[in-house]
Amino acid sequence: MRNLHGRLDLCSINTATLGHREPLSRTIDRIAKAGFGGIAPWRREVEEGNVAQLARQIRALDLTVTGYCRSTYLPAATPAEFNANVEANRAALRDAAILGARCFVMVVGGLVSGSRDLEGARTQVVDGISMLMDTARECGVPLALEPLHPMYAANRAVINTIAQAVNICEAVDPDRSGLIGVAVDIYHCWWDPQLTASIAAAGQAGRILAYHVCDWLHETKDMLLDRGMMGDGVVDLPSVRSCVERAGYEGLVETEIFSAQNWWQREPDEVLAICSERLQTVC
Repeated sequence: MRNLHGRLDLCSINTATLGHREPLSRTIDRIAKAGFGGIAPWRREVEEGNVAQLARQIRALDLTVTGYCRSTYLPAATPAEFNANVEANRAALRDAAILGARCFVMVVGGLVSGSRDLEGARTQVVDGISMLMDTARECGVPLALEPLHPMYAANRAVINTIAQAVNICEAVDPDRSGLIGVAVDIYHCWWDPQLTASIAAAGQAGRILAYHVCDWLHETKDMLLDRGMMGDGVVDLPSVRSCVERAGYEGLVETEIFSAQNWWQREPDEVLAICSERLQTVC
């Protein structure tokens, strides 16, 4: 396992960690000034500005774009709505290419409102991912399927385990082209009894495209907006990273924390300083 001490160049900040409180150009400057090697911006921030200008700023500061967050949900009530969702993701992939993103993070969506058809939603997800493969190839940006914790299956993601995500990758890309893989996010997968085996299988297939860290608080108060800072919760972070890196992952370690009542209330530079310390000491 790599030693992160003194190696912030191996660490990235997902801009959600700072709560989207400032223009992206300011956030980019903060992250670079703090010494991190990477950044993962969100679409709403990029689309509020000029993608080409933001890309130039990121390149000038020598930051790696570890991922572009995130996809439009795929499942829809009608074929027209489904096709519109696919097209929105195609447009986002083109922006990801301009930014030089290492992957386009796909949070695939949950059940259509009013529906109980879980298998139907999953079928739509696989169909939509298949339709995006050509655009991923044209843009040179891989799709990173991010399994979400099962508590999000209804409204955010019907892909819920790494094994399930890898199975989809193998189904739509049996030749292992490098154009689709998985984003391993601690918050969503730490609980999985098959985590070690699933990470190993993903690595063997060459499918690990991103690794996201935070922590799961023992008394989580909000299922979406109460992630913990690394070291404040129950996850054995070094053990999981060891598994990910043994599986062949050589990319950056990306911090992604949603925390409306704690970290998003603090000064951004303070948050970055604590992220820096925790990445180097407890991850």
